This record gives sequence, structure tokens and C-alpha cells, in this order.
Amino acid sequence: MSIVVTGASGQLGGLTVEALLARGVPASQIVATSRNVARIKDFADRGVVVRRADFAEPDTLAAAFEGADKLLLVSTTTVDERVANHRRAVDAAVAAGVSLVAYTSMSHAATATTVLAATHRATEEYLRERAVPAVMLRNSWYLENYTAQLPLILAGGAVAGAAGRGRISAATRADYAEAAAVVLTTDGHAGEVYELGGDEAFTLADLAAAISAATGKRITYTDLPAGELARVLAGAGLPAELARVLVDADLGMARGELFTDSGDLRRLIGRPTTPPADAIADALR
Repeated sequence: MSIVVTGASGQLGGLTVEALLARGVPASQIVATSRNVARIKDFADRGVVVRRADFAEPDTLAAAFEGADKLLLVSTTTVDERVANHRRAVDAAVAAGVSLVAYTSMSHAATATTVLAATHRATEEYLRERAVPAVMLRNSWYLENYTAQLPLILAGGAVAGAAGRGRISAATRADYAEAAAVVLTTDGHAGEVYELGGDEAFTLADLAAAISAATGKRITYTDLPAGELARVLAGAGLPAELARVLVDADLGMARGELFTDSGDLRRLIGRPTTPPADAIADALR
């Protein structure tokens, strides 16, 4: 029996494979999947089983999940295709007879009002409908969503958003991946819903101040109306649909939908989460 990780060519999936290996899971008992297996050749070279899995092609899922005991279902990125893709993956997991599906959901998916949350809520509901033993890993935002923008932020002297004074419990992908690995390698998680987020919640104004402190350059937070932020993002080259989703997420932040003080992430990984200041410093190196 094996642990299957979907989306292993992506950042969260790949980090989870690394976390499983670090926890001592034999490489031969880990199945890393991707639509393009050439992108995960490094895992194959290290003894991890590599299989092709395309959520749009159910036959590939059946083959990829064969013999699986536990499955990490990493949510797919294309928002308008997400629910259909996830349903096919859940169906394949049921057919494979997995004992647990760990699903990377989103903070407060049951009640949050964003477009992203709605897709996660639909997937959680389908897991319950299919009566799959499952654990919901409701991840807040990634710190990398901001640290990846540091060159643009430093060039423009500002963090732009529409989150107002909303607090965000962002954490690093590595922290979320470590939590997923813990859930996949220990017992007692079926039926649990974990609200995962960093220990140090912050506003975007706090984020700007932290970047200022790390760089010695004055960085401000510019809070924009939703329509104006959408135009700024589109002007930076983002597709209009993606810009709309990101603006919608910022409005959710303003409502507190990406804040959690549950402590679930810290408890699962057995240590404090990575501070935002450390993530910023790492990105600047």
C-alpha cells in the first residue's frame, strides 16, 4: 500500500513528497503524480514511484491511484474547472478503496464567500456525499504569494491590495506541506477539519512595514477599491479572470475569511510556524 500525492510537480505537492521522505517514508511507498511526469523525474531518480495523472482523464487517475492507501488531493489551479476535476479524483479514490483522502481546502470553506472558497466547499461536500474517509486541510494564504512579489513591491515602493485592515494567517508552503505529511503518516485524522494558518497574522499594512524593516526601504500599503485593484493587476499582465479572483480574495481577507487563530498548523507540525519576517528574509537572499 502506498501514499499518493497529486500535483507533485507543483510547489505544495512537491514539498509534501519531500516532507514524507524526511519523515522516513520509504521512497517506494510514495507515489508522486503529475500530468507531465518529466517534471518529476528527480523524484523517480530517488526511488519514488512516478505516475501520470490528469484530472481531466479519469483513466489516468484509476491507474495512478491503484494500490493507494492514503491520498493527498492537492486542489487544482484552474478555478472554473476545479470542482469537476476534484469530483473525478474523488471518484477514482473511491474506486481504488483508499482509507483516507487528505484534501487541501481553504480557510473557513464552509462559510467563506469568495469564489475560491465556493469551489473548495463544493469539493468538501462531494467528499462527504461519497462517504470517503477524509480530512480537510483548510490552508490559509501562502506567504509566497507575497514574497514572490518582492521585486515589484520594492520597485514600486508599495503593497497594493483591497484587504483593508483584514488580518491574514498566511504560512509558508513548506509548513503546510509538513502538516500534510504528518496527517498522511499518523492515525486519527479521518473526519477532522483543520483550520491551518501561521501563528503571526498580519494586515497588508503590517506586511509593508515588515518589508520596510527587512530592506531599509520605505514601503507603504495602498488600499484600493476593488475595481481599481483589478485594473492594476490586469495592467501588470494578469489575465482578467485571475485578476478578478485575486481581488475577490482580498475582499474576503477584509472580512476575516483568511484569518485563523486555531493553532492547528502549529500543533500538527510540532513547532511554531515560520514567521513572516523569516520568509521575507529568505526571499531577499
